Amino acid sequence: MRKNIINKIWKNNNAVINGWLAIPNSFSAELMANQNWDSITIDLQHGINDYSTAISMLQAISTTNTVPLARVPWNEPGIIMKMLDAGVYGIICPMINSKKECENFVKSCRYPPKGNRSFGPTRAIIYAGSDYSKYANEEIITMAMIETKEAVENLDEILAVKELDAIYVGPADLSLSYGKNPGFDVEDSPVYEVIEKIVKKAKENNIHAGIHVGSTSYASKMIKLGYTFVSILSDGRIMTQATENILKEIKKDDIQTKSSTY
Repeated sequence: MRKNIINKIWKNNNAVINGWLAIPNSFSAELMANQNWDSITIDLQHGINDYSTAISMLQAISTTNTVPLARVPWNEPGIIMKMLDAGVYGIICPMINSKKECENFVKSCRYPPKGNRSFGPTRAIIYAGSDYSKYANEEIITMAMIETKEAVENLDEILAVKELDAIYVGPADLSLSYGKNPGFDVEDSPVYEVIEKIVKKAKENNIHAGIHVGSTSYASKMIKLGYTFVSILSDGRIMTQATENILKEIKKDDIQTKSSTY
């Protein structure tokens, strides 16, 4: 089976830099995957993607060494297993608030006897190799999203769940849960202190911690804090941000040019 590069990066005590795909297009997925992200996540929750668009995107990503992941819409076994069968090497599952919810999630990602995943890796065998079923439990990453006050209160129990590889902070929902405005790169109390607490608890339990950020500077700050998986913006946000910067510059120059003629 093709090795999961994420596991190798973590074994070497380095952080994974993850890209994010919200646009349902195989060419944009191919462009992003060719930029040398360590991994890249197809977002089926808040992105405009569904299972059908994800297949062609996975085929495009497969032309590179970038590890394909997916954030599923919800903690539902059907879509989790379907995305794994499609060839993703890890699942990010939203709104995990309790030990039981986390146990149900990881069981959907593991073949028996460790879980209850049904066998039928139609495309996964093409991507990973004919011995997929033998090693999938070792290579597939399970990542539970911690994004509510309830999840933080139950964090110790969640982190103790067997077969959980990592947790992933959703800063927008976490902020909302604490009565704050949603957003990335949180600095305000008490949410920032919660972000610090989450990574500290994860390290104590030998669980990797990930977080979604809005800038490279904040990503570096989180890595220094101990986060070993950071997602920076998304394909759509990167495109929008770059376009805004270009238009600001070109319109500024255009105004200066026009004004200099008078």
